[in-house]
Amino acid sequence: MSFRPGAACLIALTVSAAYAQSPGSAPGPLLNAKDYSEVSTRAVHLMESTAAAVPGLAAASEGLRKAAQETLAALLLTPANAVPAWQFSTQLRAYLALSEAFPRPAVFPQTAAEQFTELRDAQDRLQRHLGALLEASVRTTQAREADPNNLNRYAEANGKLLPPGKLPRVVFMGDSITDFWRLNEYFPGRDFVNRGISGQTTTQMLGRFQQDVLALHPRAVLILAGTNDIARGIPVNGIEDNLSMMGDLAKAHGIKPLFASILPVSDYHKGDDPRYEMTKLRPLASIQQVNLWLREYCRREGFTLVDYYAAMTDTNGQLPADEADDGLHPNAKGYRIMSPIALQAIDRVLAAPPSSESAPAQQKRRFGILP
Repeated sequence: MSFRPGAACLIALTVSAAYAQSPGSAPGPLLNAKDYSEVSTRAVHLMESTAAAVPGLAAASEGLRKAAQETLAALLLTPANAVPAWQFSTQLRAYLALSEAFPRPAVFPQTAAEQFTELRDAQDRLQRHLGALLEASVRTTQAREADPNNLNRYAEANGKLLPPGKLPRVVFMGDSITDFWRLNEYFPGRDFVNRGISGQTTTQMLGRFQQDVLALHPRAVLILAGTNDIARGIPVNGIEDNLSMMGDLAKAHGIKPLFASILPVSDYHKGDDPRYEMTKLRPLASIQQVNLWLREYCRREGFTLVDYYAAMTDTNGQLPADEADDGLHPNAKGYRIMSPIALQAIDRVLAAPPSSESAPAQQKRRFGILP
């Protein structure tokens, strides 16, 4: 489920203001994903059981309880999203307020009374969580607005990085899949520089390509990007344009670009956590579409394709369950599969003699000026 950023910010500011005006309701610490899932799911169950204990409440609250169940489903997919969290908290408050309008029977079961108390406690915990989540969201938004491409992430490290020595330098540019890759463990003794940033799109990578690639003077750059673009609904042609511009920039600066195919995703672990149903946001057909374009683009431009996709796709067209614990990010086994594929491609590119054709001539031929 996706929401308009403007609406999310408006809700965040509105609820933050409400917190500021409510005495004794200072936000507490954020719940982790597991605790948040348990508390919110339990709250829905308590709504059902308490409604049955008060005459007339079940019928009166049926629509509200159904809406809360639907919100919960969205919430469990994106627990860090303030908008469904705010909706769910509002629905719980509305249900508790509605329940107070119905008189309790003369003989009210102790269990039901305890369940109402538990539901109010759950509402308090979720409300405090929401407040902390909104504060964190505001801080994150402010940081992103000040530095949308996260140039600050590697600014200090780049300043401390020594010029390339005898070993040819290779920059790994990418998103979380690159960010989480411990290059020094998988490629010991090599000058491989990790410049991955979790969550980034090709637009953001293009925005920091000068600082995090060109300014480091590598011999080659391995680019793995696009899965986050797909998840955010960025058109495929936009992904292709950004990747093409990165290729052009690298070539113009004498850097050999390698492009990695986007890894498949899978839904095998969604039973462990609903957020691990990855094919909804990252349809396999969209991944294949970008990868087909990448193959043709690399063939046309004389670039190297590092084909992780072919080596990490099972018979269902998905990422094997034992190669990623969440259906998206490779685990140790996944990286062990990727590493030799990357290394073989890099060594082949580094061993190739430089092209005798100048970059300007290549550009002219690309646009049909030369025969």
